[in-house]
Amino acid sequence: MKDANCIFCKIANGEIPSATLYEDDVFRVFMDLGPATKGHALIVPKDHYNDLFELPEETAASAIKLAKKLGAQIRDALHADGMNIVQNNGAAAGQTVAHFHLHMIPRYADDGQKIGWQPREITPEKAVEIAAEIKG
Repeated sequence: MKDANCIFCKIANGEIPSATLYEDDVFRVFMDLGPATKGHALIVPKDHYNDLFELPEETAASAIKLAKKLGAQIRDALHADGMNIVQNNGAAAGQTVAHFHLHMIPRYADDGQKIGWQPREITPEKAVEIAAEIKG
């Protein structure tokens, strides 16, 4: 299933050219055109899924395996000091293209990028209360 209006569907299926690192029947991995750092690549399934919650479990597992393999290849080839694997779901979480994708962002000691959040304080009792709310 494809979405005719989705830019990632078009790139993943070869309708729009990309600097492709890897391709198989399920995924295309290509260089991000708005990279956070040198070597920033995206793992994108060829079928359209808005986010992780629509992605079949088998495809999700394959995406992680691919991230492990290609992430190490990118890290080693570019002599990166680390690697962020980032996946956002929904606009409030920073997702800008409504098509599941994994960012592989090589990190360098002085790259100036900040990927993170401001930790907040929580009591152990409040953590238990929230856990119970989630469990139902």
